[in-house]
Amino acid sequence: MAGESLNDLAAFLVVAEELNFTKAAKRLGVSQSALSQTVRVLEARLGLRLLTRTTRRVVPTEAGERLLRSIGPRIEEIQRELMVLSELREKPSGVIRLTSTEYAAASILWPVVSKLVQEYPDIKVEIITDYGLTDIVRDRFDAGVRPGETIAKDMIAVRIGPRMRMAIAGSPDYFARRPPPKTPQELTSHNCINLRLSGHGGLYAWEFEKNGRELSVRVDGQLVFNTGSLILTAALQGRGLCYLPEGQLAPYVEEGRLVRVLSDWCEPFSGYHLYYPSRRQPTPAFALLVEALRYRDKS
Repeated sequence: MAGESLNDLAAFLVVAEELNFTKAAKRLGVSQSALSQTVRVLEARLGLRLLTRTTRRVVPTEAGERLLRSIGPRIEEIQRELMVLSELREKPSGVIRLTSTEYAAASILWPVVSKLVQEYPDIKVEIITDYGLTDIVRDRFDAGVRPGETIAKDMIAVRIGPRMRMAIAGSPDYFARRPPPKTPQELTSHNCINLRLSGHGGLYAWEFEKNGRELSVRVDGQLVFNTGSLILTAALQGRGLCYLPEGQLAPYVEEGRLVRVLSDWCEPFSGYHLYYPSRRQPTPAFALLVEALRYRDKS
């Protein structure tokens, strides 16, 4: 009843302001007959005539004028507050937790997230970097970022970057002491910098492909890290060979600080994907992030 009365009062105010049922009905988006019936119901409920109707005009009665003066500003205030509440409901907000490899977080996630949190102050984003196959459901992540080939089939996978390649490189100082490998098998005699995977704790096997032939090599060396940035630092200082995304090594190769080898064994693969459970009901904030990250090939 209270909700109906509020709507009826709001309708009366529009008629009283327009002094015309036709104009008021158009403003409210209802038929003239429906609006007239609404006002009659309100008058019957109050036991007072609020409007004097003639064939030419509509004029508020004394009771109508008093109602207009007393509740008009209040109704407008209530309507403004309801509009604000509606905007708050529709405004993207909340916390988004993501797990990602270090390079993907820096090169793909961060440029998008940086703009997102600036534009939407009510969105919070947490990015945890690791290289393991994280169970995002168990660890309460909203989504993860990994190469497309490693994502479980029961997950929704959204491509967020172009096809990419891995690369093997060492410093000029390193190759001054050792000849460059010509095949992946020759890496077993080199000092290679290994990556320790989180979760199961194993070392990442270096993967190769050439002419449809796939090959994995378990390399060895003096150093093991669990972050790509430390692997890169060690390689730049001549401590061994590194196996990292091509894009991460490209600036240093161009500068001559690293020398790339075995490039003919590093075939392109699908690149990074955002993945999350198929049964997940996306929040407005999460849906916004997915669309902002979605890769659109412009080639």
